[in-house]
Amino acid sequence: MDSQQNTFHNYLASTIMLILIGWGGLFTVLYLSLPFVWARWGFFVFVIMALTGIALPIVYFLHRRFPAEPPSESNVIVRQALWVGVYGAALAWLQLGRLVTLYVILGLAGGLIAAEYFIRIREKANRRLPDFTDDDSP
Repeated sequence: MDSQQNTFHNYLASTIMLILIGWGGLFTVLYLSLPFVWARWGFFVFVIMALTGIALPIVYFLHRRFPAEPPSESNVIVRQALWVGVYGAALAWLQLGRLVTLYVILGLAGGLIAAEYFIRIREKANRRLPDFTDDDSP
């Protein structure tokens, strides 16, 4: 964990900025622009930002409520909130082709959860173990 206490104040500015830019951008794209290519790409970027901003306090709360050993670092919390934004944008993109079904929703969620699981396993494996050797021994 970081040297300082991991509190929600560390995420507050990011959360507010992501929510304001994400939802404000979505409003602008949906109501004040024409459906051209750049507006469509902007839509997906703003969906990721808006959903990440909404998910960040929820993910933080879940990590505080169900702590892991060792406690999760801030990059894990931000990454997991970003997965929510990517998931929502991927579903929106698939909906353009009318490809979203229950199996696609569950399969995509399962794939993202599996990816996060394997990332966490790799992080735990790369974590250095403390050195318990006694330097004062003869």
